[in-house]
Amino acid sequence: MKPIKPFLTYAQQIQHLSTNKGLIIKDVQAAEKSLEKISYYALIGGYKDLFYDRMSRTYKKGTTFDDVLVLYNFDDALRDLVFKYIRIIEQEMRSLISYHFCDTYSNIQSAYLNPANYYNTKHSKASIPKLIKILNYTANTDTEHEYIVYQRKTYGNVPLYALMKTLTLGQTSKMYSLLSPSLKSRISQHFQGVNQLDLSMYLRLLTHFRNVCAHNERLFSYKDRYDIPDTVLHQKLGIPMRGQQYILGKKDLFSVVISFRYLLSNEDFIAFKKSLSALIAKTDKSSPILSEKILLDSMGFPPNWKMITRYKK
Repeated sequence: MKPIKPFLTYAQQIQHLSTNKGLIIKDVQAAEKSLEKISYYALIGGYKDLFYDRMSRTYKKGTTFDDVLVLYNFDDALRDLVFKYIRIIEQEMRSLISYHFCDTYSNIQSAYLNPANYYNTKHSKASIPKLIKILNYTANTDTEHEYIVYQRKTYGNVPLYALMKTLTLGQTSKMYSLLSPSLKSRISQHFQGVNQLDLSMYLRLLTHFRNVCAHNERLFSYKDRYDIPDTVLHQKLGIPMRGQQYILGKKDLFSVVISFRYLLSNEDFIAFKKSLSALIAKTDKSSPILSEKILLDSMGFPPNWKMITRYKK
């Protein structure tokens, strides 16, 4: 095992970056303040890759501390933007599941606590009891949500539309995956060009990206372990392939953009795209190293990504 790295004061961290790693630091005091606020590990450890030469173990010539900070701020704003629109999809899924479930069965809590109202297969057999345990706790024990306590004490029943507000996107996604095929189909029909399997795959991916945003982890270059399905948009944008596999827009940040295109309204997607374009342009102007091409490549975006709104889904 490698030796444990020694503790360094802020001043020593600055000295190490400047002397040993060749990073240009124009304002030492401001750099120390940034390290105090963000931490060396989160800032330098998280965002040096685009500027770092791994062969020489130093920064590329001309790289400044401010360049790294610009990338960090870009990613911070990117997390806020992506999180905002994932939350829109999250809320719509809560609404659709509660509506169609209650329309099919009942708004009495015993309906969503009944295992018979879920699709019991070899793969879902273990997941259904886990979901019901969560729902049962919220309906009968939870005291953290006033509206849940109110429903329980006033009516002796917590309807699904109230309970859905307490679920995470991961739990909402899991619940959708455990519904009957006919119920999943009715829900997926609210999204043009999306079938029930597609929707499950989009939700699974968005859940993981949401967690990255919520935990302030590096987003711009994150790649998930799961793919989204091949879509018409992959084909129309001319995404290159390796064998039978598209190399972009499957598990990277561009896969989130494709998911948004299918799951957001046209109005919301255009607003998202406009904000993202502005953020990329602003970052490009803020650092001579962080060109638009470098940013797009690191996010898994094709050069023609803006054409995504020209095509029907």
